[in-house]
Amino acid sequence: MTTTGLLLALSFVASLGALGVLIWAIAHRQFSVGQHDAATIFEPGEVGRPDDSVAIHPPQDAHQRRFDAARARIDEPGRGVVLLLVAGAAVALLAGSVFGLISSLKLHLPDLLVQSAVMTFGRVRTMHLNLVSYGWLSMAGIAAAMWIVPRIFRTPLRRPGVAFFGACLWATATLLAVVAIGMGYSEGAEWLEMPWPVGILFGIGGACMAFSLVDTARHRQVHHIYVTAWYLIAGLCWFPILFFIAKFPGLHAGVQHATVNWWFAHNVLGLWLTPLGVGTAYYLIPKIIGKPVYSYAVSLLGFWGLALFYSQVGIHHLIGGPVPTWVVTLSIVHSLMMFIPVIAVAINQHGTVLANWWAVKRSVTLRFVALGALMYTFSSFQGSLEALRSVNSVTHFTHYTVGHAHLGAYGFTTMVMFGAFYYMLPLLARREWPWPRLLNVHFWLVVGGFAIYFFAVSIGGWLQGMALLEVGRPFGDITRMLLPYMEARSIGGTLMTLGHMVFAVHVAALLLRKQAARPLAALQPAAAQGA
Repeated sequence: MTTTGLLLALSFVASLGALGVLIWAIAHRQFSVGQHDAATIFEPGEVGRPDDSVAIHPPQDAHQRRFDAARARIDEPGRGVVLLLVAGAAVALLAGSVFGLISSLKLHLPDLLVQSAVMTFGRVRTMHLNLVSYGWLSMAGIAAAMWIVPRIFRTPLRRPGVAFFGACLWATATLLAVVAIGMGYSEGAEWLEMPWPVGILFGIGGACMAFSLVDTARHRQVHHIYVTAWYLIAGLCWFPILFFIAKFPGLHAGVQHATVNWWFAHNVLGLWLTPLGVGTAYYLIPKIIGKPVYSYAVSLLGFWGLALFYSQVGIHHLIGGPVPTWVVTLSIVHSLMMFIPVIAVAINQHGTVLANWWAVKRSVTLRFVALGALMYTFSSFQGSLEALRSVNSVTHFTHYTVGHAHLGAYGFTTMVMFGAFYYMLPLLARREWPWPRLLNVHFWLVVGGFAIYFFAVSIGGWLQGMALLEVGRPFGDITRMLLPYMEARSIGGTLMTLGHMVFAVHVAALLLRKQAARPLAALQPAAAQGA
């Protein structure tokens, strides 16, 4: 069977599976929703009570932070796996940032660290990608899912031992992948560089954690499944399937391998990191503000639109390649159809934030999440337009695509995960952040650094693409033209790395008990405050 036929068959099977889930949801009246269902994430009396101990409550009233006993009991079984994933994510972010900065410097300082094979650009850049994608983004997203889903379903995490085993496999696979790549063992496919025995550990680990969440959903204490749970559980179920198909040894070769590679590379963004980020934002934005989302019915349109339209998006990276033209055209159509779920998410999340702008001004945590949600809209619109042949002819094989990738992976998912950590870790550790002012320092370092980074590679990349289309223009001239933009990229990357150091130090200080814990019984619900 050709790769094209295989992908079509898999897409058909996946569509049948999605249709089955959709029929189940309709039969169980999961779509007979009203705006009241948006409040299922709140305990009785919580609506109208903002929830962010760092900003919403004055510092002198920090002892009033809500650590209610019911939620503490729900958190406890999954506490170990969440903290393991949090620690692993923070370490991976730091290491990945260092490798990323080195690879950025090499673009305008090519003689930097040339004496070491491990420090060559091809290895450093690949280690950076694997650390931030499978280490930081994935582990942070899974940690958020393992903490949020039991709270939504009001039941403790089921099979925590299985989930902990899966988390250990994931962390081990991340370490082994980076070591193998550093030693020169790479399979050369982007996002799939690690040797296949190491890669299979990701699939097994992800499947173990997905099993735990699905079992938790089966034992839920609420009838309605809030939209966040749809996103998070679906993402955990989609990933092992995607990974096994793309990484199974000997299944793909040559042009077929390239096709599957980009099918996976885009799906791991749209059906893995996107559900983790969007689902987490759907929980945190209303929780911090203390009010339900703007239009709950629209939120389900966003999820099912993503599930239906994203599966074939990645093939537009092969425009002009030796693949059937209709396959590329199908991918472009799917890319444009993504406007539907993206607009649905934008209406809900941005509408809720804009109607409560006072909370954004007061809460750094919400600022991270709201900014991440905004970057999801921007990156999705940009990606759909970038799939058009007229735009792709300029941007393909340029630094512009690097900017787009970072707009989604960093501007969107990373910002949301920063906000998630700032919200959930005090509840898990049962103590406040030791130095609340560092949240603002972290925010402005990463926002300022990312702005410099993104505009440098986007502007430089577009000029690079236009120059490459000029017949007869020397490639060396184009490379020299890019130097100022690459230098600006490194400046932005340096600021981002400093922000990550601030974040990691603060997380370590909280988890290492730099502030005395407060007994649950001594903590009373915070006084309601609003705009």
